[in-house]
Amino acid sequence: MTYDAENPVVPMLAKAVAEVPGPDSVPGGLSYEPKWDGFRGIVYARRREAGADGGPALEIEIGSRGSKTLTRYFPELVAALAELLPGPCVLDGEIVVRSGEPGRERLDWEALGQRIHPAASRIATLSVETPAQFVAFDLISLGDRDLVDAPFAERRALLVETLEGRGAPLHVSRATDDVGLARRWLAEFEGAGLDGVVAKPLAAPYSPGKRTMLKIKHHRTADVVVLGYRVHRSGAGVGSLLLGLYDDDGELRTVGGVSAFSDARRLELVDELEPLVARGDDGDVLHAETERSRFSSGKDVSYVPLRPERVVEVRYDQMEGARFRHTVQFARWRPDRDARSCGFDQLEVPAAYDLGEVLG
Repeated sequence: MTYDAENPVVPMLAKAVAEVPGPDSVPGGLSYEPKWDGFRGIVYARRREAGADGGPALEIEIGSRGSKTLTRYFPELVAALAELLPGPCVLDGEIVVRSGEPGRERLDWEALGQRIHPAASRIATLSVETPAQFVAFDLISLGDRDLVDAPFAERRALLVETLEGRGAPLHVSRATDDVGLARRWLAEFEGAGLDGVVAKPLAAPYSPGKRTMLKIKHHRTADVVVLGYRVHRSGAGVGSLLLGLYDDDGELRTVGGVSAFSDARRLELVDELEPLVARGDDGDVLHAETERSRFSSGKDVSYVPLRPERVVEVRYDQMEGARFRHTVQFARWRPDRDARSCGFDQLEVPAAYDLGEVLG
């Protein structure tokens, strides 16, 4: 089968497990890789049409996990891949941006997010200021050969053989069959901004849309202050709780939100939180808005502020700067905690690790 942006591959997915599994937990064994925290990207490299001159031999398209095109946002990556790839192929991997001084580099999710911009002039500027890298971790086709049905062990060997020594910004993800080393990676690589570890069955074919792989991420808890709530999009009940932590200067800073409440629980929360609703001197409910970004353009960013007295324990995996990197999960209310005691100092800070060492 021929895959391209018009006939896209649906990426294979991973299901979450609590810990790094042993190699004998699945038939045929497992291969372990770092879990890259970037944009999933499917690279389609095909030969340019006959007669096309003045450019590289390959034409590059990049599709997202949801099969939307990312090509226009990463012109520097498109140009580099057209030169570096040896011929027609389809790669599965991750688009990342690295930042920091040599020897202290890490993945920069915020800079990566800024690369999705509507203005061509801004895209051109950012392609120079924060150039992207592509970390390949699977090979879906090579030349005329469809590798979807080939076992991962074979696809991985061909991936390494095909891309070996190509150089930045094209990288091949590290891999090992040593579960002890994989567990070390889970602990150490977070310091370079990575997201965990992925375990891949060596005997498995590429299974579009199926959760064949296993992902292991960091799981932590924190006690945070409830700052307010957003009304559910249905117009009834609490849609999400806004969360905050106190910094070293005693200022309460927004760190994210928690949602995923049942219909009944959303309505109950309105009554439970009513005594904490902030009101003006006239007794009217105060209203506030979170900061807008290009991602919130056109969205309702208003919320009902609450007196910062109630504390909730949440589960999270990692921080991005002073905010939770992903959506957090509600664990339990903490009526025993004083809101003023909920500071950033309770959060585990991973030891720094150089991204250059991870990329090799």
